[in-house]
Amino acid sequence: MSSTEHLPVRRVVRDLFVSSRPVSWINTAFPFAAAYLLTTRQVDAVFVIGTLFFLVPYNLAMYGINDVFDYESDLRNPRKGGAHGAVLDRRMHGITLWAAGLSCLPFVVFLVIAGSPLSWLVLALSLFFVVFYSAPPLRLKERPFADSVTSSIHFFSPAVYGLVLAGAVWTWQLAAVILAFALWGVASHAFGAVQDVIADREAGISSIATARGARWTVWFALACYAGAGVVMLASAWPGPLAAILALPYLAAVWPYRGVTDETAETATRGWDRFLWINQIAGFGVTLLLIWYWVLTG
Repeated sequence: MSSTEHLPVRRVVRDLFVSSRPVSWINTAFPFAAAYLLTTRQVDAVFVIGTLFFLVPYNLAMYGINDVFDYESDLRNPRKGGAHGAVLDRRMHGITLWAAGLSCLPFVVFLVIAGSPLSWLVLALSLFFVVFYSAPPLRLKERPFADSVTSSIHFFSPAVYGLVLAGAVWTWQLAAVILAFALWGVASHAFGAVQDVIADREAGISSIATARGARWTVWFALACYAGAGVVMLASAWPGPLAAILALPYLAAVWPYRGVTDETAETATRGWDRFLWINQIAGFGVTLLLIWYWVLTG
């Protein structure tokens, strides 16, 4: 009798759901949907399938693989088990990896058929970083600075893919938007890593925060958030107004500028605020995109 037979289907579905971080689904689906829709200005099968892919299967792959290979660290991490991710039963590890792969497969096949060689390359790179951020032998999440950059790629690559798939014409204003998004991603990962300094060190896991220390990493996150706001000033109107959206992130991180490695876990309170700030910022970005749509229609 296999170990998976001891897990009820309801338990399996619940654990996969928690592992996929539903509170963060919109962070990858929205960038693709916005990039594709603003370029093509039409809702077609590619838009629907692509949005669904980046909404659920992509997140299950990204976070599920992470939960499998971060198991030892997660056992020591008191914040795991909810919006911050699942502590997966060992019996769920194989199920999670298979579920991630099989759920992505039909979407990827469709998108490859619908896309161009350049879009294939962007999608392949995006999925490469999704897998090898957590999985050996690369396990990029344990390479300081590469961990924050790779995590950022998880979030801005769906936008780049949507633009390439839709055949967008690249301008320096558009590049500024992507760069600002990338800086936001780097900052968010770096700040998120601060709260895990103790758990990661106990598990022998390296990160930007374990390598540079909690306080330095908080200041690095502040600099990247501020940089994202400044870069948005170079985007096409009304994009510069999005610079204002950097302020709530700066306000959430600022109280932890003096945190030490020993008190790093207190940054979890700031991270909890970050999860909700994302929803508010997303609403603001949506309004700006609608304004842009009207101005360029």
